[in-house]
Amino acid sequence: VQLQASGGGLVQAGGSLRLSCAASGRTLSRHAMGWFRQAPGKERDIVARISSAGATIDYADSVKGRFIISRDNAKNTMYLQMNSLKPEDAAVYYCAAIRGWSTKANEYEYWGQGTQVTVSS
Repeated sequence: VQLQASGGGLVQAGGSLRLSCAASGRTLSRHAMGWFRQAPGKERDIVARISSAGATIDYADSVKGRFIISRDNAKNTMYLQMNSLKPEDAAVYYCAAIRGWSTKANEYEYWGQGTQVTVSS
């Protein structure tokens, strides 16, 4: 399985970006998926996760009310709509997939290559 993350870029504070994560090689319709982010010198932390059918969603407290995770299993793609971006949201964003349900990065099986999000103040 290969995950390809895209959609990062430079945006002003208060702006929006939409990240995409496209899976290839096999369907991930039975996998939960998540978005993580990692800023320089910091650990890779979960931002949001979504169950295999999309029925269950969790967000980190820091992004609740601003970010929306979704997935389209027919397209084998997951999304992260990021609104009201803040400078502290700047990081490399990674998508990942897991057969179970976890917030721990080391438990995820498949990873995308990361996409940089930069937020100017």
